[in-house]
Amino acid sequence: MSDARLRPVVLTIAGSDSGGGAGIQADLKAIAAMGAWGATAITCLTSQNLDGVRSVQPTDPAILADQIDAVREGFNVRAVKTGMLYSSELTQVVVDRITHYPTVPLVVDPVMVATSGARLLRDDAVATLRRELLPLATLVTPNLHEAAILADRDVRDLPTMRDAAVAINQLGGAAVLVKGGHLAGDAVDLLFDGDQFHELHARRIPSGGADHGTGCTLASAIAAGLALGLPLPDAVSAAKRLLTDALRNRCGLGDGIEALDLFWQVGPRGTVMTL
Repeated sequence: MSDARLRPVVLTIAGSDSGGGAGIQADLKAIAAMGAWGATAITCLTSQNLDGVRSVQPTDPAILADQIDAVREGFNVRAVKTGMLYSSELTQVVVDRITHYPTVPLVVDPVMVATSGARLLRDDAVATLRRELLPLATLVTPNLHEAAILADRDVRDLPTMRDAAVAINQLGGAAVLVKGGHLAGDAVDLLFDGDQFHELHARRIPSGGADHGTGCTLASAIAAGLALGLPLPDAVSAAKRLLTDALRNRCGLGDGIEALDLFWQVGPRGTVMTL
């Protein structure tokens, strides 16, 4: 019997970020930091850095389907996470392929607009996501703007977050985590599991501009937690702690640039830092 440590596999289906701060690159870091193995299916190539998105090249739908099939046939996938899906056609490919994972948890991060304002989900794809993908999801993780679009109502505070969570849950039965990072005051995320609300409070940490990729990181870490066998509330709490630590211990990249550091406990040349 092998002495190798078992790491559950998480498949992330999302766009590639050439700056390494969000998308597939952030997903892989978060999954690894949680102790799982990340496999990928790339929906789009983006040219971007921490200042914004310059261009987007969608993947050929047949190539996206083949990536998902290759991972499914080669690995025992324990959780799936989706991020940037971009178009209705690519979203439909994901919907079709997700049916091969009927018992695997699916975390949908409904990525719509980049922090810089670039559109990452076309208008026609929103309807496909709401109608086809959300009913397959275990958890949906919208920010306030995304929750407002999915629920078709204004979302600006905790009461309206509750209303939106219920409305999104009614689209297909998925649990909903409405992220409160854009609220004033402390960061409060609201989890609705279909029966109960759970408020996750954390003192707001000044990001210093290092908040690029926080949504991708959180959703991927939750998926990894589910792959590791954690119940949903515990997976969400563990992922939020990971993100909070990454914000608190962000790293410098030169010229005043700062970014999330999911491996802040690891020092230069792979040495473990003294805590």
